[in-house]
Amino acid sequence: MKIFLGLLFLLIYNVSFAQSAPYLVPRVIYVGDPAALVLPLQATEQNYPDIIITENLPLNDNIDFHRIVYERRVTGSRLVIEFTAFSPGIHEFPAIEITGESFTGLSITVNSILDGRTDRSFSGTASTLAMPGTALMLYGTIAIIVFIILLSIWFFAKGRLILKKLLEKWNRKRLFTIIRNTEKRLRKSIIKGTNNRIILDKLSDETRNFLTVLSGNNCRSMTASEFELLSDSQEELKGFGDFFRSCDGFRFSGVNINSRDIIKLLDDLKVFINELNIRGKE
Repeated sequence: MKIFLGLLFLLIYNVSFAQSAPYLVPRVIYVGDPAALVLPLQATEQNYPDIIITENLPLNDNIDFHRIVYERRVTGSRLVIEFTAFSPGIHEFPAIEITGESFTGLSITVNSILDGRTDRSFSGTASTLAMPGTALMLYGTIAIIVFIILLSIWFFAKGRLILKKLLEKWNRKRLFTIIRNTEKRLRKSIIKGTNNRIILDKLSDETRNFLTVLSGNNCRSMTASEFELLSDSQEELKGFGDFFRSCDGFRFSGVNINSRDIIKLLDDLKVFINELNIRGKE
């Protein structure tokens, strides 16, 4: 019976000691590995906020301390010390003081990948690659690198100019798409019974914005007569003089506007857009 009680006491003591003894995470660490030393502590009467220390950490010539966390719980407290060791052997931590408590006698064992019993010399020359397809992979990689370099040189020499032209064509196409969608939307507004004067205002403003972006002139503030005075290089815009004269005549006449007159203006706009698009492609 005494022997049984003694073994039971020894087992309980070993479990209690294992639960209170500090341990490493991971269990085995090597030089340069980030690790943490966990020191289990007694439980507290209530939970407290964690104390996290990232500044004014302890100093050691062989250890770089990253963070210290002091956890106080009713289920069990613990002190977590995160660090990286830079030399093998047994290292003792300096004393750590937190909220009036001092933790001393903590040490770690750091292993080294290098075996001190063997000569530290460079290994011999690696054998020649004999795997099938190695030459193809090697020369193929070199060819790809050369192609990328040549492509980069071509791009800086001519590629930017070509890219600029493609971007201009894409912007022009998008601009014509927007004005065509505007023309279709205004036709639908007539069918829905939207106020004709609002439709005319929208037609005039959107057309002027379209011509401003297309030609580079400020067509928003130009009168119908000014369109007819444009230079020969912008002859395709002169036809919009009569268009805006008719549009402004309906807008500012003060009389009721007939839907058929607006449809006529939309038809004229559609013709002008198609002519501008054809001339631009030529």
